[in-house]
Amino acid sequence: MRHHHLRLAAFMIVTTAFIAAPACIMTAPSGPAVESQPAPARLASTDAEPISLFGDLPGHALDDYRSVPSIALRQHTFTAEGADSDPDIDPTGRFILYASTRHSLHPDLYLQATDGVAVTQLTSDAASDVQPALSPDGKRIAFASDRAGDWDIWVINIDGTQAVQMTSGPGDDVHPSWSPDGQRLVYSTLPPGGGQWELWIAGAVAGGARQFIGHGLFPEWSPAGDTILFQRARERGSRWFSIWTLTLVEGEPRYPTEIAASSKFAMIAPTWSADGTAIAFTSVGAAAVEGVIALDGVEGQPATSAVSDIWVVQLDGRGRRQMSDGRGTNQSPVFGSDGRLYFISDRAGTPNVWSLPLTESPTGDSARLTAFGEEDHAEKGEVIETPHHGSAPSSSGAHGE
Repeated sequence: MRHHHLRLAAFMIVTTAFIAAPACIMTAPSGPAVESQPAPARLASTDAEPISLFGDLPGHALDDYRSVPSIALRQHTFTAEGADSDPDIDPTGRFILYASTRHSLHPDLYLQATDGVAVTQLTSDAASDVQPALSPDGKRIAFASDRAGDWDIWVINIDGTQAVQMTSGPGDDVHPSWSPDGQRLVYSTLPPGGGQWELWIAGAVAGGARQFIGHGLFPEWSPAGDTILFQRARERGSRWFSIWTLTLVEGEPRYPTEIAASSKFAMIAPTWSADGTAIAFTSVGAAAVEGVIALDGVEGQPATSAVSDIWVVQLDGRGRRQMSDGRGTNQSPVFGSDGRLYFISDRAGTPNVWSLPLTESPTGDSARLTAFGEEDHAEKGEVIETPHHGSAPSSSGAHGE
């Protein structure tokens, strides 16, 4: 059986910019090894070229994080070794679920109180367990794991017991998301020898029927109905990822709609607000790659602006707002029921879970947006005045699937 090397989103925090579409997925040469840092999680193989889920940034050194007002930021996890990633918040808002390499070179799943410090380890094995997603009733966790050889979707109870393999086969299945009734899962599949990620739906029971619904990556099922959010690359030009939705009508995928896009930035890892009216995502800019136009418009010069940031946008594509404002990595956003937006940031040196309130921007002026995705202004990196369209913000993108 042919195995694929996969670098996972959570563990490519420094070198990931989601640059290449699956049809032309590329892995850049590695920099000098750092003994104190764990290797990225990947599916071991000796007979295949590495396949990156998102793309690498060759030789890019991160700038120092430019902090936002400290009163707004809150740190929730405190690992000093390894990295925390892939956060999810339970429906009550009391617990944070995430993957981490804090105790092992292979990521495991952990649970802790949102306002606590004690950490409960849910999985512990030689495999990599990542991208956990809590069921709507908060009783089960779906996640991706390579414990059976390929990447497959698994489900465990909230206490870590009764692991059940939901998918199997020669392809790689990642990033599960639950339907609102908890009866189905949507996830991404990379077929053997395929270069394009696919979206599939399956019953939330082992051996359930599967349905192909389109092409894309990192799907998220709306908590308010049968609309599915995902990222997809354009098939021409820059091939940057953008944010899309599709709606299931009588079980069939309909109305593919692009919510946010840019020819100069990637918009990745989208997620829903609890009421399904807003979307958060990560923007990754061309400044992260040497020799291209930086976010400040200086060709071939190091970036002086953020490499990746968190944005929010309304479902209709309006009201875009930048939530984080730093030169480090800010990614993997998830809405909490407490009015805060949780995400991964390395502002303290190692990737941990942080949060920001949704009611204000880092600058305190939610009407001033960096013009990611605004074609008339993007090359200059201008700040433009925009009208308010509600409490939801925006996104911007990197190369596609």
